[in-house]
Amino acid sequence: MALNTLFVAPNARFTARIIINNRVSFGYAFNKGGRMAALFFLMFVAMLPSILVRLADKNDAEAIAAISRKTFYDTFAAHNTVDDMDRFLNVEFTTERLMAEVGAEGNTFLVAFIENELAGYARLRDAANPPELGDTPAIELARIYSLEKVIGKGVGKALMQNSIELARQKGRKLLWLGVWEHNRRAIDFYTKWGFEKFSEHDFVLGNDVQRDWLMKKEV
Repeated sequence: MALNTLFVAPNARFTARIIINNRVSFGYAFNKGGRMAALFFLMFVAMLPSILVRLADKNDAEAIAAISRKTFYDTFAAHNTVDDMDRFLNVEFTTERLMAEVGAEGNTFLVAFIENELAGYARLRDAANPPELGDTPAIELARIYSLEKVIGKGVGKALMQNSIELARQKGRKLLWLGVWEHNRRAIDFYTKWGFEKFSEHDFVLGNDVQRDWLMKKEV
């Protein structure tokens, strides 16, 4: 089956899991309390922002590049020198290089929208496994970014849910990623989703050699 569009509501007890070939499948979870509990639950869900997640195409490339550079700067500028940030953004993380990734072989991008505004994206990349993973069928979650203003609104959750679903559809057994060892918020997020550290590697930001954790999750 081709995966065309995915929609995820941000509440953990309410699941709108899969839209395959533009058809929606909804699932509801109610514990106890009958009609009144269900009514209050649906009222609560209605107040949450709707998040649409779909596969990206080349038309999304410019917006993906813009949100990439903004999110990277907002997250890491306070922890690095101006020179290192400038070097990285102007050499390794240019708009042109980022746009070229969208639609490139081995890359799959998911974009998340809140009220028709791009709020975040995920990049899954077919790449050589780290040695520790051997020949296990795996795919890298190369990036999962959301704008600072929408953190806590379910964008990261929606992107992660759909990244896992996409990895499964591709027949992979593992989803793996790299994360800066001092990015505690990101590490906590990945740990909550069941990722475990399995190795480390270097990441060069400008002239600064930093250390990334490599984390994996069975899917």
